[in-house]
Amino acid sequence: MIDISSNTNPHFRRWVDLNTSRGIKKHQEFILMGEKLVHEFLKNPSFKIKSEIICEGQRPLTSGKLAQSEKVTVFKLAKNLFREVDTIGTGFNLLILEPKEILPLSESKAKGLELICPLGDPTNLGALARSALAFGASKIILTEESCSPYLPKAIKASAGALLKMPIAKVGKFSEFISGRDDIFALDLKGENIARFPWPKDLYLAVGEEGPGFSGVQGLNKLSIPTQGVESLNATVAVSIALYEASKRL
Repeated sequence: MIDISSNTNPHFRRWVDLNTSRGIKKHQEFILMGEKLVHEFLKNPSFKIKSEIICEGQRPLTSGKLAQSEKVTVFKLAKNLFREVDTIGTGFNLLILEPKEILPLSESKAKGLELICPLGDPTNLGALARSALAFGASKIILTEESCSPYLPKAIKASAGALLKMPIAKVGKFSEFISGRDDIFALDLKGENIARFPWPKDLYLAVGEEGPGFSGVQGLNKLSIPTQGVESLNATVAVSIALYEASKRL
């Protein structure tokens, strides 16, 4: 076990950096936070565990639970340093994991319901991933504008779904969806989702934060009828659409 009490320690500085998409990409590490998520992960680890971080007064979880070849280094942080790394405030052991490479989208056509998510807010991305897993979406597609799916807030909001869903990446959102007739998007003036004959294979696009689908030609548009409000939050709307699709697919 390695004790760290200085905020100039290079390990500590690296872990603080893992609370940004850029830091995750640079260091090829991410932090798994949350008592339930950590316990569930350790039952069947699906990512390489690089190290464990504990606070003063805590005991390691990885010691004795993993095979000899999988033993990891445990770091013990002073309480003030632990709080800086534990940005969600779980107060529980943290696992440093190695992210899996997110490969470019290879197929030219959707296989099942694939969700295009140009979301820069980790909480929104996590919430959508949770719904995607719950309602049987086959894949999440991240665009150039998307935040890292390995951010602590994203993983927490997804209840771990981002560690289970297949993920691919493409370039800019507007360029990927422009001029295609196989992408469906939620819009106020689209076809009612309750009457839409959902195809087995389709791309469902979430409006980009801010511009949405303005100026994009050729999209198939779907709508969710509402009363008393002009529109729904994007994550809520897509979750409803995913549920509706799950009943037909």
